[in-house]
Amino acid sequence: MPGLDPKIAVHKLNLQENVKPVKQGQRRFRPDVMDKIEQEVQKLKSVGFIREEQHPEWLTNIVPVTKKNEQIRVCIDYRDLNNACPKDEFPLPIPEVMIDNTCGFERMTFMDGFSGYN
Repeated sequence: MPGLDPKIAVHKLNLQENVKPVKQGQRRFRPDVMDKIEQEVQKLKSVGFIREEQHPEWLTNIVPVTKKNEQIRVCIDYRDLNNACPKDEFPLPIPEVMIDNTCGFERMTFMDGFSGYN
């Protein structure tokens, strides 16, 4: 992320050693969808959130997802990369169990997981 000092935090993937990198084949999109994808990618590049990589070992496709307001959200297909990483030994808790554990407390907040992820 822009402005984050690598001395404070560096993201590194824990990949299994016996897995070969996967380069997904290029997907084709309709011209009107391609224009929207290009606009969204340029917007992300201009704010410094993403950058071009010249020689990637792992190559994943862009997946355009249409939102309720007819705009396009650019997502990435990380299925191959996720399969190459070991499973987490500490999975997220079950929501029903979390709700049951909060009974008797005065307040409880929920993250808005329905409108999108931030």
